[in-house]
Amino acid sequence: MDDVVQQAMAKWPNAPACFGWLALDGRGDWWLRDDRAQALGPFQAAVGGAATERVAAPRGARGDRLEHPGLIAFIGRNYQADLDGCWFFQNGPQRVYVELSHAPWVLRVQADGTCGLHTGVETTVLNWLCDEDGHVYAQTPQGLALLHTQDVGLAVTLFGLDRGAPLRVHPQHQLPAHFGYVRSPQAQRGAARLAG
Repeated sequence: MDDVVQQAMAKWPNAPACFGWLALDGRGDWWLRDDRAQALGPFQAAVGGAATERVAAPRGARGDRLEHPGLIAFIGRNYQADLDGCWFFQNGPQRVYVELSHAPWVLRVQADGTCGLHTGVETTVLNWLCDEDGHVYAQTPQGLALLHTQDVGLAVTLFGLDRGAPLRVHPQHQLPAHFGYVRSPQAQRGAARLAG
């Protein structure tokens, strides 16, 4: 975590958390979702999550893709999970919870077989699996990562996923509970409010 973030947390320890305004898609892109985008529906439906979530999402429901390299790097350095498995970006004193299209990480594979996460951190693959829609995931020391669609062919070749390295199939809706993460902290917060 950046020093400036730690200093801001110490100075303003009770800043309220932010829900629904930041999202991560299956290609490792960050999306800013203002009130207008949130009103158009959940991020998971807008990016084509599980088959049960696919609906015709209105234009703009994803929000606006972040493109500033400095901001993207800052988010990546300050991206982590709370004890409930909700992922967030620590923006100074404020936690900005992240809506996930599939998993908390997106894996990239290089031609030499090295692997890295969408935040630029190198990692290793402990296990491969897939869901019923054919998305390939990697279990990493950092958590579950969705394999970037552009790297599927390379991963198949490099790691023998097409030759005797069977991919265990996990239903997509069970992955968050099985691997300890929450796809929509905003929905979980809403459900907790209704229950309370």
